[in-house]
Formats: sequence, C-alpha cells, structure tokens
Amino acid sequence: MKAIVYRDAGGPDVLTLTERAVPDPGPGEVRVRVQVSGVNPTDWKMRTRGVTEGCSEQVPNQDGAGVVDAVGPGVDEARLGERVWMWEAAWQRADGTAQEYVVLPERQAVVLPDRASFDLGAALGIPALTAHRALTVADGGPGRLAPGALEGRTVLVAGGAGAVGNAAIQLARWAGARVITTVSGPRKAELAAAAGAHHVVNYRSDDAAVVIRGLAPQGVDIIVEVAPAVNSALDHAVAAPNAVIAFYAANGGLDLTFPIGEAMTPNLRWQGILVYTVPETAKDNAVADVRAAVADGALRVGEDAGLPLHRFPLERTGEAHAAVENDTVGKVLIDVAPSS
Repeated sequence: MKAIVYRDAGGPDVLTLTERAVPDPGPGEVRVRVQVSGVNPTDWKMRTRGVTEGCSEQVPNQDGAGVVDAVGPGVDEARLGERVWMWEAAWQRADGTAQEYVVLPERQAVVLPDRASFDLGAALGIPALTAHRALTVADGGPGRLAPGALEGRTVLVAGGAGAVGNAAIQLARWAGARVITTVSGPRKAELAAAAGAHHVVNYRSDDAAVVIRGLAPQGVDIIVEVAPAVNSALDHAVAAPNAVIAFYAANGGLDLTFPIGEAMTPNLRWQGILVYTVPETAKDNAVADVRAAVADGALRVGEDAGLPLHRFPLERTGEAHAAVENDTVGKVLIDVAPSS
C-alpha cells in the first residue's frame, strides 16, 4: 500500500511517499481503508518534533475517514463495511491516516452516517472534539451537548473562521446557544456567518468589547479562545460573572498575563484544553455527542458551512502540511484512495 512517512524531524520536505505492507488488525482493533485524511496544526507540529518514541518511522495525521475492511479478535464482524471517521490515529502511535490502510483501536473508528461525506468525517476529529470540550467545561455544565443543552447561554468564539471555531459555532448552535464570534476581516466574517454565528464582530474595524457588550449586556458565559495572550483584555471585558475562558491554542504569544483582580472579582476561570489528554470519560462523551450532531446534520463542511475545502493527493502531503502551517483558511484534506 502507499503511505506517507517521515523518519526525522523537519519541514514538509521530510515527508516521503513509500510502499508498506498492508497491516493486520490485532485484538480490539479494526483496519480502515482510508478515503480522506484531514490535516490539523497538530500534525505539522508533531512532525517538527520527530517520530513517536521507539519507532523508526511515522505516518502523520490524526484524523480521517474511510471504510472498515477487516476486524481483529474480539471485534464484532458486523463492523465490516462500516463507513467511519477516525480520531487520534497517530497519538502515541506510529500510524496516522496518511496511508491507504490504517489499523487502530475500534473505539477510534466511529460510525459515519451514509448521508455524511468522507470529507466531513475527515474534518471532525481534533477540531470537533476540541470544540466540544471547550463548550462543556463551564461551572454548572452542561457536561454533554444535545439540542437545548446550552439554551439561555451566550457563547463567544474567538476566530470563528478557523476549524475549531467553525466546529464550536456549529455545535453551540445545535445545543441552543446564542453565538457571537470575532474575526479579522470581511472574508472571514462571511465564513463565520455561514457556519451559523448569530453575530459576527470584526475586531479590526470595530471596538470588539463595546460591540459584544452591546449584544450581551450581562456578558458572555463561555469563551472559546484561540489566542489567549492577545485576547485576555477583551475576554475579561465581555465575560459574565462565573464565565469560563476555554483556551486551546497559543496564537499570538506563549505567555499570558493579566491583572489578577480582573479574573478574581467576577470569579472567571481560565481552562486549558489539550484534546489528547482530556479525561477518558469526557473524551467518550465528546465522541458520542459529535456522532449525534453528525447524525442530526448539525455539523457540515464546505464553503456554504463556513469551512472551505482545500484538497491534495496523497503524494503531495508535504504541500498539504505547508498549507496548514501557512494558516490557509478552511480545511485541508488529502485524497488517499483513488477516485472511483
């Protein structure tokens, strides 16, 4: 089978196309014939740090979608032929989704409804699970998302045109929240509106704090934050008492400072999120809720969903990684299987 591997840390040029033997699933595992592989910032960042400890080569990419074509001992044979989306395929493992077949624990291959495209499946994983966690860490809950779970809550999504921002907007809308998002320009504003945000604020042309406070005089309850070092003053200015600021990235700077009283007096909580180390029960809940949102048609991809798709063939995986590293707006996908 064809696979992309790297053996040393480095830039996109360390990714090479090679031939590997088709793997067999072990106990509790399934083998998936990969149709589409999704690329996230975490994939190129891991590439710059080298291969998984104890492994001689690494196949990149955590997310993907395809069809189960073999099952290992202990796995129900009824899973054969299932359309699935995959998450964390390469986390602490040597085998990601940038290859024609991948073996992984069966819980990491989640049923994808027939009406949901492989493109959507490959775009879920890291972004959707991260967004779910950000929306479920507020004091008083909810710990699960479903229609009505966020009724009466106001959510602020920083960077609504990004992959996690897009997923957060769609999941929050599905759960009944009122959604405000910030963006840096007109094009991104169009995308955030297409994702379903009720209000879009261009922080470069507007006084974001004034506009958001006008929209939510009592403050926002949950902030999904991509750039905490840059946005801390804005977040404190618009947060409701007892709000949570859930940050999942460090865009704009690695150090976060703010006056302690600004957070202490209103009982604000800063909550860090790294999807890989989320508690197991919370991860299982996120997977189940994302699966339900997909079944409801609440999660979408493409231009009309605010997440334009950028496609690359498997042999150009290096270019796909470079596109993500260069902050391409939208979702970068790799077509793994030959077109039928």
